Amino acid sequence: MTGLGRDKTEEEPEVSTNVAALARAVVFAVAAVGMGATVTAETDAEHDDESAGFVSLSQHERIDAGIEIQPAELRSLRTTVVLPAEVVVNGYRSARVTPKISSVVEERHVRLGDVVEAGQSLVTVTSVAMAEAAGELMLAAYEWRLVQKLGPEAVSGRRYAEAETAQRKAMARVLAYGLTENQAHALSMSDDLRAFSGRFDLLAPRAGTVFSDDFVLGELVEPGRVLVEIVDESSVWVEASAADLPVAERGDSAHVVADDGRRFEGRVVQRHHRLDEATRTRALRIEVDNVGDALHPGQFVVVELETGVMDPVLAIRRTAVTLVEGRESVFRLEGDEFHPIQIISGGVVGDWVVVGAGLQAGDLVATAGVFHIKSLLLKSSLGSGHAH
Repeated sequence: MTGLGRDKTEEEPEVSTNVAALARAVVFAVAAVGMGATVTAETDAEHDDESAGFVSLSQHERIDAGIEIQPAELRSLRTTVVLPAEVVVNGYRSARVTPKISSVVEERHVRLGDVVEAGQSLVTVTSVAMAEAAGELMLAAYEWRLVQKLGPEAVSGRRYAEAETAQRKAMARVLAYGLTENQAHALSMSDDLRAFSGRFDLLAPRAGTVFSDDFVLGELVEPGRVLVEIVDESSVWVEASAADLPVAERGDSAHVVADDGRRFEGRVVQRHHRLDEATRTRALRIEVDNVGDALHPGQFVVVELETGVMDPVLAIRRTAVTLVEGRESVFRLEGDEFHPIQIISGGVVGDWVVVGAGLQAGDLVATAGVFHIKSLLLKSSLGSGHAH
């Protein structure tokens, strides 16, 4: 019994030793797992930093690529209203050529798109009414010259007055029918009664471009029928319509934006007071200098009207904003690195984008060459490493 008891007492320290060793092994394993988790977390964080991506370009490379940099700044922007509009003919710089008596078209001297000068012949027509009026003028002028030659002493005062009145009346008629003063004067001085057959030219009343020529040779045209329309396209009207027009006075500035993005300076020349019966809208007329003959009647454009000045806001050029992974972003310059930064836009005001979040005043962003930077960033995302 004693031996057995002694053997049991000697075995207890060995078991305790084994338990302690096992405990130490468990503690070491737990510590190892913890250390492994820490390393993995740090590695993942480093990987996430690199996955954001950036484009590295030296100053020389930026210049070669045409990249421009501007800071985000607080600006007092002018608020604008954007309205759909249409280019129309400037009615104050256009003219319509029409016969004043029934006539037959004999000859065409210009075609659609021709540039003409004031006084240039456009169309030759003949008219029985003009032939009769010309004959009366020649007779009246002959009688008036005869009476003047005889003098008041040889003719009665009544005949003298009648001759003068008849001559003036005949002269006024041919001028009203379409002859110029030089043509009418030459006709009145002619002694050949067969010199005029009723054939005469319709002349351009002003310089410009032939905008329309709606006639054919041999056609009988009535008074008021427009044969040729001449338009001076160096200046055009742009008419914007809206149910509730913004406050704009004559002389206020406006910007006209064509469908290709080109912008033109203009000024308000008229605010219509009558509503359109069909659309129930009012029109605002803007006069624009047509630089480079870029605007044409019938073309749809957009009008931007300045309506006030905002309190200072953080703003960047509209050209700086692009989409990166479907989100509005800019490329912020940090040293020689362009980092894509997501922003929250507070709206567009003219050429500027109001920044609601994502940038601070003084941050340098790319405003030109943004597509080049974006293409380098996308290229790098398909491979490994950063773009240079």
